[in-house]
Amino acid sequence: MTMSGAPHPDVVIVGGGLAGTDAAWQAATEGARVHLYEMRPHRNTPAHKTGDLAELVCSNSLKSNQSHTAPGLLKDEMRMLGSLVIAAADASAIPSGSALGVDREQFAAHITRSLEEHPLVTILREEITEIPDFAPTVICTGPLTSEALATEIQAITGSEGLYFYDAASPIVEADTIDRDIAWEQSRYDKGNGGYLNCPLTEEQYHRFREELLAAELTPLQDFEPLKLFEGCLPIEELARRGELTMAYGPMKPVGLTDPRTGRRPFAAIQLRAENASQTLWSMVGFQTRLKWPEQKRIFRTIPGLEQAEFVRLGVMHRNTYLHSPTLLEPTVALRPELIKKAGRRRPLFFAGQMTGVEGYVESAAIGMLAGINAARAGRGEQLLELPATTMLGALAEYVSNGPVDNFQPLNSNFGILPPLEPHIRKKQLRRAAMVDRAREDMRRVVASLGRQTAAEAAA
Repeated sequence: MTMSGAPHPDVVIVGGGLAGTDAAWQAATEGARVHLYEMRPHRNTPAHKTGDLAELVCSNSLKSNQSHTAPGLLKDEMRMLGSLVIAAADASAIPSGSALGVDREQFAAHITRSLEEHPLVTILREEITEIPDFAPTVICTGPLTSEALATEIQAITGSEGLYFYDAASPIVEADTIDRDIAWEQSRYDKGNGGYLNCPLTEEQYHRFREELLAAELTPLQDFEPLKLFEGCLPIEELARRGELTMAYGPMKPVGLTDPRTGRRPFAAIQLRAENASQTLWSMVGFQTRLKWPEQKRIFRTIPGLEQAEFVRLGVMHRNTYLHSPTLLEPTVALRPELIKKAGRRRPLFFAGQMTGVEGYVESAAIGMLAGINAARAGRGEQLLELPATTMLGALAEYVSNGPVDNFQPLNSNFGILPPLEPHIRKKQLRRAAMVDRAREDMRRVVASLGRQTAAEAAA
């Protein structure tokens, strides 16, 4: 296959999202010459708006930044390995309670600039429709993989693949939110703010649910039956699942006190700051496929949002992912028998959300592992298989050896880590011990790669 950018690189990365950018950074950190292919802005996707690398298309939150949580532990492990995505997030962080929220534009600009300036990375703005075989290649084109490349992947893997629908939440202009009603508070006053809350009485809650149940939805393609990821359900689907499902989900009022009444409201809609200047706020957990006029009408019945102006309304798009347990090794390399069957000479890696991990950080983390191993494959070295006691290693183990019969995308969580020996009964102490074990095992991995952790480098 003829591709621009001669001479041939040591590693090819296809896709400039979170997984692709961290894969490129890690491969370059290993000393490999990297060609990173990104088709935007010459060809855009239904969800992207800019040509920046690592553009966030849904939430601007990378979830909890607290080390005792599963997402926080994963971030700590990624920092130890020198993640570009987490470095960019730390540099562009905005107040988001205990979560790591980022200014979208600053975040993408940091990553784009870092890779543009790296002497071993060449960014090529081209669409790849055939997977190259002259160098180890990482495919991390994400859930919005183009039809041509998806067909090529299917031909190589022999898999029909799986898919689910993902939805994005609306974003509201700050000065159109009624601050006499909405107040700023994180649940239980954790972190440094970054959330606004719109309270609902019991009567208002039930009326709101009735409106959602009666609203018109954007139709799906007839040939694609609806398959939703349970961790990211549209608000109208939650409304259908039960009278109080929303009140126990994204509209739960726990940890909040309405300053006007001094009491906890029956339900609450939270909005999270989208940028450092807090001029934009997204409706937390309000991903939806309601028709746009219906969104405006119904969401303006929420107390505090009666005059809301929406800079983005909720959208829904098709997301594609692989049946990874039948395709991938824990190194995220395509299994040798499939490489041989496809007649390929070079290793092929997959990374990001298309492997069956769910979430920004999880996608980038798998990209890191793929980038490291693509560089090692180019040198003829043994591929790195991370300990399953680390959160990143456990995610790699899940996508490669997860349930074959009912494989679904998964976020980082303590349930995928192997149990402790001996078992610790108290959950808080057990999780603390798991965190300690994971950190120590990741420190050994970092040392085996001949690197220093950020803490060691600063010492």
